[in-house]
Amino acid sequence: MKYHSFLIKYGEIGIKGKNRFLFEDALAKQVRIAMKKVEGDFSVTKENGRLYVECLSEYDEEEAINALKKVFGIAWICPVVRVEDCGFERLQEDVVRVFGEMYPDRRLTFKVESKRARKDYPVCSQDMNREFGAALLDAYPETRVDVHKPDVMVYVEVRERFINIYSKEIRGALGMPLGTAGKAMLLLSGGIDSPVAGYMIAKRGVYIDAVYFHAPPYTSERAKQKVVDLARIISAYTGPIHLHVINFTDIQMTIYEKCPHDELTIIMRRYMMIIAERLAKAAECIGLITGESIGQVASQTMQSLLATNAVATLPVYRPLIAFDKLDIVRISEEIGTYETSIEPYEDCCTIFVAKHPVTKPKLEDIEESEKALSDVIDGLIDEAIASDQVILCMDKRLKKAEK
Repeated sequence: MKYHSFLIKYGEIGIKGKNRFLFEDALAKQVRIAMKKVEGDFSVTKENGRLYVECLSEYDEEEAINALKKVFGIAWICPVVRVEDCGFERLQEDVVRVFGEMYPDRRLTFKVESKRARKDYPVCSQDMNREFGAALLDAYPETRVDVHKPDVMVYVEVRERFINIYSKEIRGALGMPLGTAGKAMLLLSGGIDSPVAGYMIAKRGVYIDAVYFHAPPYTSERAKQKVVDLARIISAYTGPIHLHVINFTDIQMTIYEKCPHDELTIIMRRYMMIIAERLAKAAECIGLITGESIGQVASQTMQSLLATNAVATLPVYRPLIAFDKLDIVRISEEIGTYETSIEPYEDCCTIFVAKHPVTKPKLEDIEESEKALSDVIDGLIDEAIASDQVILCMDKRLKKAEK
Protein backbone atom coordinates (compact mmCIF):
# COMPACT_ATOMS: atom_id res chain seq x y z
CA MET A 1 0.00 0.00 0.00
CA LYS A 2 1.05 3.62 -0.50
CA TYR A 3 1.61 5.75 2.55
CA HIS A 4 0.70 9.44 2.56
CA SER A 5 3.59 10.53 4.77
CA PHE A 6 6.32 9.44 7.14
CA LEU A 7 6.10 10.37 10.79
CA ILE A 8 9.61 11.01 12.12
CA LYS A 9 10.14 10.38 15.83
CA TYR A 10 13.30 11.59 17.53
CA GLY A 11 14.99 10.56 20.77
CA GLU A 12 17.52 12.77 22.57
CA ILE A 13 16.21 15.93 20.94
CA GLY A 14 13.11 15.61 23.07
CA ILE A 15 15.04 16.37 26.29
CA LYS A 16 16.77 19.52 25.02
CA GLY A 17 14.52 22.00 26.81
CA LYS A 18 14.17 25.58 25.63
CA ASN A 19 16.57 25.23 22.69
CA ARG A 20 14.92 22.06 21.40
CA PHE A 21 13.61 23.96 18.37
CA LEU A 22 17.20 24.47 17.16
CA PHE A 23 17.74 20.71 17.07
CA GLU A 24 14.34 20.15 15.45
CA ASP A 25 15.20 22.67 12.74
CA ALA A 26 18.58 21.01 12.18
CA LEU A 27 16.88 17.62 11.88
CA ALA A 28 14.30 18.99 9.43
CA LYS A 29 17.13 20.43 7.33
CA GLN A 30 18.93 17.08 7.16
CA VAL A 31 15.70 15.25 6.31
CA ARG A 32 15.11 17.65 3.41
CA ILE A 33 18.64 17.00 2.15
CA ALA A 34 18.12 13.22 2.45
CA MET A 35 14.86 13.32 0.49
CA LYS A 36 16.61 15.06 -2.42
CA LYS A 37 18.17 11.65 -3.12
CA VAL A 38 14.73 10.07 -3.66
CA GLU A 39 12.71 10.34 -6.86
CA GLY A 40 9.51 12.24 -6.17
CA ASP A 41 8.25 15.40 -4.47
CA PHE A 42 8.31 15.67 -0.67
CA SER A 43 7.57 18.33 1.91
CA VAL A 44 9.04 18.35 5.43
CA THR A 45 6.94 19.97 8.15
CA LYS A 46 7.00 20.34 11.94
CA GLU A 47 3.93 20.14 14.14
CA ASN A 48 3.72 19.93 17.93
CA GLY A 49 6.77 17.78 18.60
CA ARG A 50 6.33 15.83 15.40
CA LEU A 51 8.24 15.92 12.12
CA TYR A 52 6.47 14.78 8.94
CA VAL A 53 7.68 13.95 5.46
CA GLU A 54 4.68 14.54 3.22
CA CYS A 55 4.67 12.46 0.01
CA LEU A 56 3.35 14.76 -2.73
CA SER A 57 3.84 12.45 -5.72
CA GLU A 58 4.59 8.87 -6.67
CA TYR A 59 7.69 7.54 -4.91
CA ASP A 60 9.58 4.36 -4.06
CA GLU A 61 8.83 3.45 -0.44
CA GLU A 62 11.98 1.38 0.10
CA GLU A 63 14.18 4.11 -1.38
CA ALA A 64 12.54 6.76 0.81
CA ILE A 65 12.95 4.70 3.99
CA ASN A 66 16.60 3.89 3.19
CA ALA A 67 17.33 7.60 2.75
CA LEU A 68 15.69 8.44 6.09
CA LYS A 69 17.56 5.63 7.87
CA LYS A 70 20.82 7.50 7.17
CA VAL A 71 19.73 10.71 8.91
CA PHE A 72 21.24 11.12 12.37
CA GLY A 73 18.73 12.25 14.98
CA ILE A 74 15.88 10.01 13.84
CA ALA A 75 14.80 7.36 16.34
CA TRP A 76 11.84 5.88 14.42
CA ILE A 77 10.42 6.15 10.92
CA CYS A 78 6.68 5.49 10.78
CA PRO A 79 4.91 5.14 7.40
CA VAL A 80 1.54 6.80 7.93
CA VAL A 81 -1.89 6.66 6.32
CA ARG A 82 -3.62 9.99 6.89
CA VAL A 83 -7.40 10.34 6.97
CA GLU A 84 -9.79 13.24 7.42
CA ASP A 85 -11.89 13.54 10.57
CA CYS A 86 -15.31 12.52 9.27
CA GLY A 87 -16.69 11.22 12.55
CA PHE A 88 -15.81 8.31 14.80
CA GLU A 89 -17.77 5.65 12.90
CA ARG A 90 -15.97 6.55 9.69
CA LEU A 91 -12.65 6.45 11.57
CA GLN A 92 -13.41 2.91 12.73
CA GLU A 93 -13.99 1.92 9.10
CA ASP A 94 -10.70 3.57 8.11
CA VAL A 95 -8.77 1.71 10.82
CA VAL A 96 -10.24 -1.62 9.70
CA ARG A 97 -9.49 -0.88 6.03
CA VAL A 98 -5.90 0.24 6.66
CA PHE A 99 -5.18 -2.76 8.90
CA GLY A 100 -6.46 -5.12 6.22
CA GLU A 101 -4.27 -3.53 3.56
CA MET A 102 -1.20 -3.60 5.80
CA TYR A 103 -1.61 -7.24 6.85
CA PRO A 104 -3.12 -9.53 4.17
CA ASP A 105 -2.24 -12.55 6.34
CA ARG A 106 -4.20 -11.73 9.47
CA ARG A 107 -3.35 -14.71 11.62
CA LEU A 108 -1.66 -12.51 14.17
CA THR A 109 -2.10 -10.76 17.49
CA PHE A 110 -2.42 -6.98 17.81
CA LYS A 111 -2.77 -4.15 20.26
CA VAL A 112 -4.32 -0.74 19.57
CA GLU A 113 -2.79 2.43 21.03
CA SER A 114 -4.70 5.68 20.47
CA LYS A 115 -3.73 9.25 21.33
CA ARG A 116 -5.59 12.55 21.21
CA ALA A 117 -3.63 15.72 20.52
CA ARG A 118 -7.08 17.34 20.39
CA LYS A 119 -8.57 16.97 23.83
CA ASP A 120 -11.95 18.15 22.55
CA TYR A 121 -12.27 14.98 20.45
CA PRO A 122 -15.51 13.35 21.69
CA VAL A 123 -14.02 9.87 22.35
CA CYS A 124 -11.25 9.39 24.91
CA SER A 125 -8.13 7.32 24.18
CA GLN A 126 -9.15 4.29 26.23
CA ASP A 127 -12.58 4.13 24.61
CA MET A 128 -10.99 4.43 21.17
CA ASN A 129 -8.70 1.51 21.96
CA ARG A 130 -11.64 -0.69 22.92
CA GLU A 131 -13.82 0.33 19.96
CA PHE A 132 -11.05 -0.07 17.37
CA GLY A 133 -10.04 -3.42 18.85
CA ALA A 134 -13.64 -4.67 18.73
CA ALA A 135 -14.06 -3.46 15.14
CA LEU A 136 -10.87 -5.27 14.06
CA LEU A 137 -11.91 -8.50 15.75
CA ASP A 138 -15.34 -8.35 14.10
CA ALA A 139 -13.85 -7.70 10.66
CA TYR A 140 -10.98 -10.19 10.99
CA PRO A 141 -11.96 -12.99 13.40
CA GLU A 142 -8.70 -14.82 12.72
CA THR A 143 -6.84 -12.11 14.69
CA ARG A 144 -6.50 -11.91 18.47
CA VAL A 145 -5.75 -9.14 20.95
CA ASP A 146 -2.57 -9.42 23.02
CA VAL A 147 -1.84 -6.37 25.18
CA HIS A 148 1.49 -7.72 26.47
CA LYS A 149 3.42 -9.11 23.50
CA PRO A 150 1.42 -8.43 20.33
CA ASP A 151 2.73 -9.34 16.90
CA VAL A 152 1.83 -5.87 15.65
CA MET A 153 0.85 -2.51 17.10
CA VAL A 154 -1.87 -0.35 15.58
CA TYR A 155 -1.39 3.36 16.33
CA VAL A 156 -4.13 5.95 15.85
CA GLU A 157 -3.29 9.61 16.52
CA VAL A 158 -5.93 12.32 16.43
CA ARG A 159 -4.02 15.49 15.46
CA GLU A 160 -5.23 19.04 14.98
CA ARG A 161 -5.83 18.84 11.21
CA PHE A 162 -5.92 15.12 10.45
CA ILE A 163 -5.75 11.61 11.88
CA ASN A 164 -2.71 9.34 11.53
CA ILE A 165 -3.00 5.57 11.28
CA TYR A 166 0.21 3.55 11.31
CA SER A 167 1.68 0.28 12.48
CA LYS A 168 5.32 0.03 11.43
CA GLU A 169 8.09 1.68 13.46
CA ILE A 170 11.39 1.38 11.62
CA ARG A 171 14.56 2.05 13.62
CA GLY A 172 16.45 5.15 12.55
CA ALA A 173 20.15 6.05 12.89
CA LEU A 174 19.66 7.72 16.32
CA GLY A 175 22.24 10.26 17.49
CA MET A 176 22.01 14.01 16.97
CA PRO A 177 21.35 15.98 13.76
CA LEU A 178 24.36 17.05 11.73
CA GLY A 179 25.40 20.63 12.30
CA THR A 180 24.51 20.80 15.99
CA ALA A 181 27.99 20.12 17.41
CA GLY A 182 30.69 21.81 15.31
CA LYS A 183 33.20 20.30 12.90
CA ALA A 184 36.22 17.99 13.20
CA MET A 185 39.01 16.59 11.00
CA LEU A 186 39.15 12.80 10.50
CA LEU A 187 42.48 11.08 9.86
CA LEU A 188 41.16 8.67 7.24
CA SER A 189 43.12 5.63 6.07
CA GLY A 190 42.06 2.72 3.89
CA GLY A 191 41.48 0.46 6.88
CA ILE A 192 38.39 -0.69 8.74
CA ASP A 193 38.62 1.56 11.79
CA SER A 194 38.85 5.19 10.69
CA PRO A 195 35.68 5.26 8.52
CA VAL A 196 33.75 3.84 11.49
CA ALA A 197 35.28 6.48 13.78
CA GLY A 198 34.18 9.26 11.42
CA TYR A 199 30.68 7.81 11.24
CA MET A 200 30.40 7.61 15.02
CA ILE A 201 31.53 11.20 15.65
CA ALA A 202 29.22 12.47 12.90
CA LYS A 203 26.42 10.61 14.69
CA ARG A 204 26.81 13.09 17.54
CA GLY A 205 25.99 16.01 15.22
CA VAL A 206 29.55 16.81 14.07
CA TYR A 207 30.34 17.77 10.49
CA ILE A 208 33.58 16.14 9.34
CA ASP A 209 36.36 16.83 6.89
CA ALA A 210 39.09 14.23 6.35
CA VAL A 211 42.79 13.96 5.57
CA TYR A 212 44.54 11.05 3.89
CA PHE A 213 48.33 10.69 3.82
CA HIS A 214 49.47 9.38 0.44
CA ALA A 215 52.99 8.07 -0.24
CA PRO A 216 53.62 7.69 -3.98
CA PRO A 217 55.20 5.62 -5.46
CA TYR A 218 55.02 3.33 -2.43
CA THR A 219 51.23 3.56 -2.38
CA SER A 220 49.30 3.35 -5.63
CA GLU A 221 46.58 5.55 -7.09
CA ARG A 222 44.23 2.66 -6.41
CA ALA A 223 45.04 2.96 -2.70
CA LYS A 224 44.07 6.62 -2.85
CA GLN A 225 40.89 5.80 -4.77
CA LYS A 226 39.98 3.29 -2.07
CA VAL A 227 40.06 6.09 0.53
CA VAL A 228 38.00 8.34 -1.74
CA ASP A 229 35.47 5.51 -2.07
CA LEU A 230 35.31 5.12 1.72
CA ALA A 231 34.74 8.85 2.17
CA ARG A 232 31.90 8.73 -0.35
CA ILE A 233 30.27 5.78 1.40
CA ILE A 234 30.22 7.45 4.81
CA SER A 235 29.16 10.78 3.26
CA ALA A 236 25.70 9.21 2.86
CA TYR A 237 25.53 9.63 6.65
CA THR A 238 27.91 12.53 7.35
CA GLY A 239 27.06 14.82 4.46
CA PRO A 240 29.68 15.99 1.91
CA ILE A 241 33.29 15.50 3.03
CA HIS A 242 36.24 17.60 1.89
CA LEU A 243 39.02 15.00 1.67
CA HIS A 244 42.54 16.45 1.88
CA VAL A 245 45.12 14.23 0.15
CA ILE A 246 48.62 15.00 1.45
CA ASN A 247 51.84 13.77 -0.18
CA PHE A 248 53.70 12.29 2.78
CA THR A 249 56.52 10.48 0.96
CA ASP A 250 59.37 12.91 1.65
CA ILE A 251 58.56 13.08 5.36
CA GLN A 252 58.38 9.30 5.63
CA MET A 253 61.63 8.77 3.76
CA THR A 254 63.41 11.33 5.92
CA ILE A 255 62.13 9.71 9.12
CA TYR A 256 63.18 6.31 7.74
CA GLU A 257 66.70 7.59 7.07
CA LYS A 258 67.29 9.61 10.24
CA CYS A 259 65.29 7.98 13.07
CA PRO A 260 65.44 4.61 14.88
CA HIS A 261 63.40 2.06 12.93
CA ASP A 262 61.54 0.75 15.97
CA GLU A 263 60.13 4.29 16.43
CA LEU A 264 59.13 4.87 12.79
CA THR A 265 55.39 4.45 13.21
CA ILE A 266 55.14 6.64 16.31
CA ILE A 267 57.16 9.46 14.78
CA MET A 268 55.19 9.29 11.52
CA ARG A 269 51.94 9.41 13.47
CA ARG A 270 53.14 12.49 15.34
CA TYR A 271 53.82 14.38 12.10
CA MET A 272 50.51 13.25 10.67
CA MET A 273 48.84 14.77 13.72
CA ILE A 274 50.79 18.02 13.28
CA ILE A 275 49.73 18.32 9.63
CA ALA A 276 46.15 17.25 10.32
CA GLU A 277 45.88 19.89 13.04
CA ARG A 278 47.12 22.65 10.73
CA LEU A 279 44.56 21.62 8.12
CA ALA A 280 41.88 21.38 10.81
CA LYS A 281 42.49 24.89 12.11
CA ALA A 282 42.47 26.31 8.57
CA ALA A 283 39.09 24.60 8.00
CA GLU A 284 37.72 25.87 11.36
CA CYS A 285 37.56 22.38 12.83
CA ILE A 286 37.66 22.16 16.61
CA GLY A 287 38.95 18.61 16.99
CA LEU A 288 40.73 15.67 15.37
CA ILE A 289 39.25 12.18 14.94
CA THR A 290 41.18 8.91 14.75
CA GLY A 291 40.17 5.25 14.63
CA GLU A 292 42.59 4.12 17.32
CA SER A 293 41.68 1.45 19.87
CA ILE A 294 43.81 0.68 22.92
CA GLY A 295 46.26 -2.14 22.30
CA GLN A 296 45.07 -3.04 18.80
CA VAL A 297 48.55 -2.50 17.31
CA ALA A 298 51.92 -1.26 18.63
CA SER A 299 51.15 2.37 17.81
CA GLN A 300 47.94 2.21 19.85
CA THR A 301 49.22 1.23 23.28
CA MET A 302 48.61 3.72 26.09
CA GLN A 303 52.24 4.84 25.92
CA SER A 304 52.11 5.24 22.12
CA LEU A 305 48.90 7.26 22.30
CA LEU A 306 50.49 9.51 24.92
CA ALA A 307 53.43 10.17 22.62
CA THR A 308 51.10 10.86 19.67
CA ASN A 309 48.82 13.16 21.64
CA ALA A 310 51.71 15.28 22.86
CA VAL A 311 51.98 17.15 19.54
CA ALA A 312 48.30 18.10 19.34
CA THR A 313 46.70 21.20 20.84
CA LEU A 314 43.22 20.39 19.56
CA PRO A 315 41.27 17.64 21.35
CA VAL A 316 41.64 14.20 19.74
CA TYR A 317 38.41 12.18 19.62
CA ARG A 318 38.80 8.40 19.56
CA PRO A 319 35.28 6.90 19.58
CA LEU A 320 36.63 3.35 19.14
CA ILE A 321 39.11 3.57 22.01
CA ALA A 322 37.61 0.66 24.02
CA PHE A 323 35.98 -1.29 21.18
CA ASP A 324 36.75 -4.89 20.36
CA LYS A 325 37.78 -5.41 16.72
CA LEU A 326 34.70 -7.56 16.12
CA ASP A 327 32.49 -4.68 17.25
CA ILE A 328 34.22 -2.34 14.81
CA VAL A 329 33.85 -4.84 11.97
CA ARG A 330 30.14 -5.24 12.77
CA ILE A 331 29.54 -1.49 12.49
CA SER A 332 31.59 -1.26 9.28
CA GLU A 333 29.38 -3.96 7.77
CA GLU A 334 26.24 -2.14 8.86
CA ILE A 335 27.30 1.19 7.29
CA GLY A 336 28.66 -0.42 4.12
CA THR A 337 32.40 0.32 4.42
CA TYR A 338 33.73 -3.15 5.26
CA GLU A 339 34.02 -4.61 1.77
CA THR A 340 35.89 -1.53 0.53
CA SER A 341 38.14 -1.41 3.62
CA ILE A 342 39.41 -4.96 3.08
CA GLU A 343 40.43 -4.38 -0.53
CA PRO A 344 44.16 -5.27 -0.82
CA TYR A 345 45.61 -1.78 -1.32
CA GLU A 346 48.17 -0.69 1.28
CA ASP A 347 48.27 2.72 2.94
CA CYS A 348 51.42 4.63 3.83
CA CYS A 349 51.62 3.37 7.43
CA THR A 350 51.74 -0.31 6.50
CA ILE A 351 54.40 0.26 3.84
CA PHE A 352 56.87 1.77 6.34
CA VAL A 353 56.01 -0.29 9.42
CA ALA A 354 58.98 -1.51 11.48
CA LYS A 355 59.60 -5.23 11.90
CA HIS A 356 59.86 -4.81 15.68
CA PRO A 357 58.09 -1.58 16.62
CA VAL A 358 58.43 -0.15 20.11
CA THR A 359 55.26 -0.81 22.12
CA LYS A 360 55.99 1.32 25.19
CA PRO A 361 57.76 4.40 23.86
CA LYS A 362 58.91 7.11 26.25
CA LEU A 363 57.98 10.60 25.12
CA GLU A 364 61.42 11.99 25.96
CA ASP A 365 63.08 9.29 23.81
CA ILE A 366 60.81 10.06 20.84
CA GLU A 367 61.48 13.79 21.16
CA GLU A 368 65.20 13.10 21.33
CA SER A 369 65.05 10.99 18.16
CA GLU A 370 63.17 13.76 16.35
CA LYS A 371 66.06 16.17 16.89
CA ALA A 372 67.71 14.45 13.90
CA LEU A 373 64.93 15.97 11.76
CA SER A 374 65.15 19.51 13.15
CA ASP A 375 67.03 21.04 10.21
CA VAL A 376 64.58 19.83 7.55
CA ILE A 377 61.23 18.94 9.08
CA ASP A 378 59.61 22.40 9.06
CA GLY A 379 60.24 22.77 5.35
CA LEU A 380 58.99 19.24 4.66
CA ILE A 381 55.77 19.93 6.59
CA ASP A 382 55.20 23.12 4.58
CA GLU A 383 55.79 21.21 1.33
CA ALA A 384 53.41 18.46 2.39
CA ILE A 385 50.65 20.96 3.18
CA ALA A 386 51.30 22.73 -0.13
CA SER A 387 50.71 19.40 -1.89
CA ASP A 388 47.14 19.29 -0.51
CA GLN A 389 44.66 17.99 -3.09
CA VAL A 390 41.08 18.54 -1.92
CA ILE A 391 38.44 16.10 -3.22
CA LEU A 392 34.75 16.69 -2.52
CA CYS A 393 33.26 13.32 -1.58
CA MET A 394 29.47 13.10 -1.53
CA ASP A 395 26.60 10.78 -2.25
CA LYS A 396 26.18 10.53 -6.03
CA ARG A 397 22.40 10.77 -5.77
CA LEU A 398 22.68 14.03 -3.84
CA LYS A 399 25.14 15.42 -6.38
CA LYS A 400 22.70 14.54 -9.16
CA ALA A 401 19.80 16.17 -7.28
CA GLU A 402 21.75 19.40 -6.71
CA LYS A 403 22.51 19.67 -10.42
